Amino acid sequence: MKPVIDVLEKQIAEALHRLTANPEARALVAPAGDAKFGDYQVNGVMAAAKAARTNPRQLAQKVVESIDLSEICETPEIAGPGFINLRLKTRFLATRLLQINADSSRLAIDKADAPKRIVVDFSCPNIAKQMHVGHLRSTIIGDAICRILQFQGHTVIRQNHIGDWGTQFGMLIAYLKQESPAIIDDPDSVRIDDLEQFYRNAKSRCDENETFAAAARREVVRLHEGNEDTLKVWRHIVDESREHYQPVYDTLEVNLHQDNERGESFYADRLSALVEDLKARNVASESDGAICVFPEGFTTKEGQPLPFIIQKSDGAFLYATTDLAALKYRIEELNAHEIIYDRRPPETAFRDALRRRADGRMGARWRET
Repeated sequence: MKPVIDVLEKQIAEALHRLTANPEARALVAPAGDAKFGDYQVNGVMAAAKAARTNPRQLAQKVVESIDLSEICETPEIAGPGFINLRLKTRFLATRLLQINADSSRLAIDKADAPKRIVVDFSCPNIAKQMHVGHLRSTIIGDAICRILQFQGHTVIRQNHIGDWGTQFGMLIAYLKQESPAIIDDPDSVRIDDLEQFYRNAKSRCDENETFAAAARREVVRLHEGNEDTLKVWRHIVDESREHYQPVYDTLEVNLHQDNERGESFYADRLSALVEDLKARNVASESDGAICVFPEGFTTKEGQPLPFIIQKSDGAFLYATTDLAALKYRIEELNAHEIIYDRRPPETAFRDALRRRADGRMGARWRET
């Protein structure tokens, strides 16, 4: 069963196309602002009349005369300069309600005519930290969106972009190696019962002890180089964190599991190639030793182009680089038609601006919640 508003939109838009010879004309059917005027109102006639250089009220009259909505609506009424008011027939509503009542599994809701592959990015907790209310919001809304899209017949790919990479892991790894050296040979021998306290202790030691801070920096290098002992400790921190957030998902009955995770670490070995790709497309360029993107509309208060750095002058990458690698993966490897994100500025503004400059393969549709 098609939604009533879609049925009305289609029929009235087709009439506008015929009468104005304008295939872009839209009916713009919307719920009536005031119930005394009916159930729906057609708002697109005036714009179509302006484009066709004709009288909007006369065009509205021609639309009413050229369509047959007698099975759905009472006689349409023309109001103001060219609005059309529509009131649904009681018999039509009763028939619809009976159809809905007879279909207990789908409530007479049709599946999408053209199913899509849709990636939904949500939850995204940080490793070695407790989830907070922002993660809870994203988790619940994201799962609800996934369920609705699946009900509509789309292929939904859940993506949990966990924060499991970066310089802070050198600090965490160094702390665990000092406090529990047995972890290198037997990771399961060490439990992190309080993630927040663990993080605070490591951060405090890093801030107060330069020797420890230097050790933390060395662990970052080892992590990037793939040192096996360092990777063992890193994996243990990630696994311990998962032991904290997965029960939250299970309690909420949210369909997020380890196989949905594509954390920052997943993209670590893709960042160099991404930067080179953007440079080859003339999307990114060097500025003061750093590699930057200058998207249209991304400016300072004075109107000067604002650089968005994707590789620092020392060769280090940023979160923005990882975000772009995730986009590239989702579009080119997961073959997403649409990607749905929780709104998280300023990355959102950058993504919007950058995608206008990327080629067609970076042109999947974005939605933001």
